Amino acid sequence: MANKTSTAWLRVIPFASGLLFGFGLILSGMTDPLRILAFLDVAGSWNPSLAFVMGGAIAVTFPAFAYARRRGHTLAGEALQLPDRTTLTPRLVIGSALFGVGWGLSGVCPGPALVIAAGGAAAPLLFVASMLVGMALYAVVARPRTRAAVSAAQ
Repeated sequence: MANKTSTAWLRVIPFASGLLFGFGLILSGMTDPLRILAFLDVAGSWNPSLAFVMGGAIAVTFPAFAYARRRGHTLAGEALQLPDRTTLTPRLVIGSALFGVGWGLSGVCPGPALVIAAGGAAAPLLFVASMLVGMALYAVVARPRTRAAVSAAQ
């Protein structure tokens, strides 16, 4: 029981991180699709605010990842799993392109979409519902094939 009590506070970290992330999105104005679309409009009325938000996020995150990499494990003591930075697959390129096209067309990506949808407006709720359908389709169709390929490679 003492072990569960001593690590129970670690369950609060993801929740608090999500709240902080959502608050940061609201505070920085990154939940406004028009602001995102203005950032992508480099030939028109370009708004660089997203670049400053990303720069600030990198400045905060880089030292935290460097610290975690040196430790080699999470705060909960689990092995740290970082992605392989050298493998580019057609699936990764296609997925990245689809994400970018969706982001450019809508002006939102998953994080801000969840924050905006919390307001109850129809368009953000439809976006999040579509995102959930896509995630479910991936879980049914692609994830089993990915796991099988990884198992076969080992």
